[in-house]
Amino acid sequence: MEQTLILTGNQAAALAAKLCRVQVIAAYPITPQSKIPEVLSEYVERGELKAEFVRVESEHSAMGVCISASLVGARVFTATAANGLAYMHEQLHWAAGARLPIVMPVANRGLGAPWTILNDMQDSIAQRDTGWMQFYCQDNQQILDQVILAYRVAEQLLIPIMVCFDGFRLSHTMMPVSIPSQEQVDAFLPAFQPPYLLDPERPVNINPVVMTDPIADPQGNLCPGYMGFRRRLQEDLEAALPVVVEASTAFEKAFGRCYQDPLYRYQTEDADFLFVTMGSLSSEASETVDLLRDEGIKAGVVGLRVFRPFPAEILSQAVQRANCLAVIEKAISYGYEGALNTELKAALFSHNGHRPTIFNYVVGLGGKDVKPADLVESAHETLHAAQNGTRQEHPRWLGREV
Repeated sequence: MEQTLILTGNQAAALAAKLCRVQVIAAYPITPQSKIPEVLSEYVERGELKAEFVRVESEHSAMGVCISASLVGARVFTATAANGLAYMHEQLHWAAGARLPIVMPVANRGLGAPWTILNDMQDSIAQRDTGWMQFYCQDNQQILDQVILAYRVAEQLLIPIMVCFDGFRLSHTMMPVSIPSQEQVDAFLPAFQPPYLLDPERPVNINPVVMTDPIADPQGNLCPGYMGFRRRLQEDLEAALPVVVEASTAFEKAFGRCYQDPLYRYQTEDADFLFVTMGSLSSEASETVDLLRDEGIKAGVVGLRVFRPFPAEILSQAVQRANCLAVIEKAISYGYEGALNTELKAALFSHNGHRPTIFNYVVGLGGKDVKPADLVESAHETLHAAQNGTRQEHPRWLGREV
């Protein structure tokens, strides 16, 4: 039976890994995720988790351990943040290209320089093109649930997944979290069955140098060239959302919590104005919507739970009734605008032709507080622009004394 514990986001991520019976843990500390390997090391030391706990000298090595262990069929786990994630960059491409079902929590933190240990999403957004799926969590319950769900999805698709959540705002904040029993998780997530086994009697090449064009193997089967491998990864990512929905349906049946919709929606049915955002900002935007509703403004929130693969058609449908959108982001694609804003506009252009007024706001970088008054201001500004036909040329940096 489930029990409820008061946990930080880091504790929830570590407990989820234990419930998933991970077999290899690659550990390297970086604030604000350091508590995750600390908790897991205690589980291993006490004999509560049968796993190899590998202390490495860097985040690059941590992902190297995960790659090697996953290649031989282990269920693997690591976690990181900020410059640690950036240090993994080469290995992230390798893990995705090798089609390894690694699950990695990312406690989102601002990148240096200058140094900050506090939260924004620049670290994971900057890695969106590495071939990893990305889930974003709104609270600590979602952290635990999404790690468990991610293993099921990753091992079905053979695609690695980042489970992203706000550093400090979630990683160090305590919340009630419903914990399923080990028996429930085992029934939902059976032992990982790798697609091949290393056998000296039946040798295989793993990630060899490939040629530009397909060539035949010794049995005469035509094998893809480099571009063919990239195309197969892209096609599987394009087809991933139905797999997420299917796994989420099974998750709801097992645990009673629903994640079939890759979007979080709040007060969207009659909304003329929408906040579009991700992560814990969805909660802050929901509180602001209540304030705006008190003013008589029909406001709502659409928050992305899944950013990669990008839910373009679903998102386009979710916002098609609104006349104006404020896209609130804790990241910036330098030289242009927020990545979510760009991809939302591309989705609207491709899918339904809806052309609402869209204003982009950069908030909360380096842990700067995002206040309801700031979000109310962004709503009023966007609504005023819609009434006057004003278009935004550059994203606005929102917050006092930026």
